[in-house]
This record gives sequence, C-alpha cells and structure tokens, in this order.
Amino acid sequence: MGERRVEHFVDGRWVESGGALQVVTNPSTEEQIAEVRLATPADVDVAVAAARRAFPTWSARPVTERAGYLASLQDALSARLNEFASLISDEVGSPLQFAMLAQVGGPIAVLGDHVQLAETFEFEQRAGNKVVRREPAGVVGAITPWNYPLHQIICKLAPALVAGCTVVWKPTEVAPLTSFLLAEILEELDLPPGVFNLVPGTGPDVGEALASHSDVDLVSFTGSTRAGTRVASLAAPNVTRVALELGGKSALVVLDDADLGAAVQTGVAACFLNNGQTCAAWTRLVVPRGRLGEAAEMAGRVADSMTVGPPGAAGTVLGPVVSDRQRSRVRGYIEGAIADGATLVTGGVEPPEGLARGFFVRPTVFSDVEPDMTLAQEEVFGPVLAVMGHDGDRHAVEVANSTPFGLHGGVYGSDAERALDVARAMRTGTVDINGIKPDVGGPFGGFGHSGIGRELGTFGLEEYCEVKGVNL
Repeated sequence: MGERRVEHFVDGRWVESGGALQVVTNPSTEEQIAEVRLATPADVDVAVAAARRAFPTWSARPVTERAGYLASLQDALSARLNEFASLISDEVGSPLQFAMLAQVGGPIAVLGDHVQLAETFEFEQRAGNKVVRREPAGVVGAITPWNYPLHQIICKLAPALVAGCTVVWKPTEVAPLTSFLLAEILEELDLPPGVFNLVPGTGPDVGEALASHSDVDLVSFTGSTRAGTRVASLAAPNVTRVALELGGKSALVVLDDADLGAAVQTGVAACFLNNGQTCAAWTRLVVPRGRLGEAAEMAGRVADSMTVGPPGAAGTVLGPVVSDRQRSRVRGYIEGAIADGATLVTGGVEPPEGLARGFFVRPTVFSDVEPDMTLAQEEVFGPVLAVMGHDGDRHAVEVANSTPFGLHGGVYGSDAERALDVARAMRTGTVDINGIKPDVGGPFGGFGHSGIGRELGTFGLEEYCEVKGVNL
C-alpha cells in the first residue's frame, strides 16, 4: 500500500481531511504507492478563513523578511533535491535525471530569482503628482497540475509571498505526494500560521470550491484550457481576478537557411520533454516543404534513438505518461492522426518492446500533417510530434499561428534578423531562437487559449499585486 496521508495542512497545523481516499499509482509499475485522504469544500472554507486571518499581519511584514522565508526554502529544497526528485519520478514518471534538473532544480532557481527580485521590485514609485503603490492582492487560491508538481506551485508561491499574499493551495490529486513534503518543509521553517495552506482534492470538489469562494481575491490556475475556462466562469460572479496558464500547441519554425539536423534534434527533444507532458513543448515541427521528407526521416531516427524505460534506470530518456487514462488519450490521438491521413514515421499505439507493464507510449512522429488536422490543432500531452511543411517565411508564420493556442514557439535560422522578424510575427507568449533558452526571469504565459497573465520575474510578481494611485 505504501505511504498513507489522511491530513492536510491548514493554519500552521495538520488536520484530518474529511474526503474520500485517493490511490496514488506509480505510472512505471502500475503499483499503488500511497493513499491520500482528500479535502472537501468545507475544508476549503476553513483554509480560506485561516489565510484571511493571516493576511493583515503577513502583508505588513517587511518584504526582506518575507523573502527570507524563500531563501530558507531554497536552501531546504537544495538539501533535499534527491528526495524530491525521486518522489516526483515515482508519482509522475519523469526520468530521474530530468527530475533532478528540471522538476526540482527549476524551482530552486525560481526561488533564488524571487529572493533577488524582492530587493529590486518597485512596490512604490512616483508618476507625476501621484504615488503608485503595488499592494498585495490578498488571499490567493492556487490550483496546480500533475506534470510539474513542485515547479508549478513554486511559480505561484514565490511571487505571492514576496508580494505579501497568503495562499490556499489545491495540488492535483493524481500526484499529490510532493505537496505534503513541501508543506512539511514550510512547517519546519516556521512560516506563520495561515500564510500557506494545503487542501489536496479533486477539481470538481476542492478546485471549484476554491475558485468560487467569495473570500479569495485571486485564483492562479495552471492546467488545461477546458479546466481554466471553468475556473474563470466560477470566479466571475465574485469578480475575482484570475491568472491562467493553460495549454499549448507550440511550433518550431525551421527556415530554409537553418541547420536542419540541429533544428530537428532540438525540436524532437523539446517535444518529448517530461515524456511529452509539457505545456510549452514544441509539438509541431514546421519545415521547408521541399525538405519535409528529409526532416521527418531525421525526426524518426532521433525518436528511435531515445531510450524508453523505467524513470530510475540508467540511460532512460522517456518514462511513462502519468496514468492509464492519459495513455488512452495519447493513443487516441495517434489513431486519429492515422485516420486523418497523416504519415506515421515511427512509433504508434503498441507499447514499447519489453514494456507491457506501465503506462508507456512509444515516441511517435507523424509527417504530412496539415494545419486543419486534429493532431495539428489539439494538445496531445504525450510523446507525439507533428512534422509539417511550409512554403516560405510568411506561410510558416501562418502555420505557426493557425491554432487557438499561443504559449511557446521557436525559430531556427542562420540569419539572426530574419529569424527575429519571424519571431515577432508569431502570436505566442515566448519564442526561442536557435534552441531552448530557459529563463526563470520570465515572463512566461500565453496568447489566446493559452491563458491570461504571466508567471516568473517582474511580470509574474505584478500578477499578485493590486495597483493603487495616491494623488498628492
């Protein structure tokens, strides 16, 4: 049965949850590794009340003192990096090395950036005869998904605490174990009661109660576009502010002067990050039409070279997707792409050789994908790449912009100014030129169906502030 958690963390102490038991499964072995008792809407009421009580005192503390807790949390995560990485690998399926580098290393870097940001952010500035103040938004309801269970909450918790907000967090019920470990650390750091509250539960129960709560001032949600629109509709009657980091169908545009081999290598790797379960993944590789066959063949070879296996095994590049439900969803998209007439280059619905147990999906590449096909329009959230053709820079931009999403994008080309012109024309929140360039200083977020607002850096911190003008 493994670990058993029956409490959640509210007002600085562990209290027994009132909801149903949730089984947590290791996606690599399909074995139960834990049971978690979920919170209820009544538990949300208690947590929000605790956050409301804590807000006046916490927001009045000096920002340097608030940031000091983030510095201590950064040190604690660094000291327990291996423990967090192993836990995330077990409950999400991320390859262990990736979990260490991105799943835990990323949040550590985000915390460090916010410690520095606390020293430079202008909470008050003059504008003519006005003093403009950025004051904390208030009580924040944070709702996070399973694909990056630590990173997504740190991207919310760090700016919220620096701004002076208090937080009620609903982590995913699919992979909730990381949240308990984080809460234990915050308890050890003596964060004041009510500043951070943990209420694990399902979206329909705890998530909806949090999003619709009249005493929540800001809802920060990361997840699917479908769920994000539901959160926004629930928040609307209370005129609650929302920040939404949603789905993506990002394109890597390869220009005709690019190093095609380097572009394809980078594009496939970016598509398959975290077993294909990354909202910002470049899931569309848009190449010159005259080199479509060549690019697809290259992509197939790169995909075939990637070792699929247990996350903890040496050399594993791709682990399983998170659940049987997610595997079925990904397989459905593969079957649909074949039915739509796309060319299967490699992969498919059959499990990888020797991996009949576990929620593994073969790394899959399709060619001859047209912009109106489902595979080119919808987020798969699995290791599936669509290789598409373009007929020049302007058409490449049209293809890149042909979905309702706009989260991330990339351009490959040898002429820097030309690549920059294409990047400017792409309707997406972030564009990387000639490779992935991670930046915890943000801003990160999207256009269209990819969300509202930005995370990370100065722009992310501003999401947790209200602006007040004082006329002198």
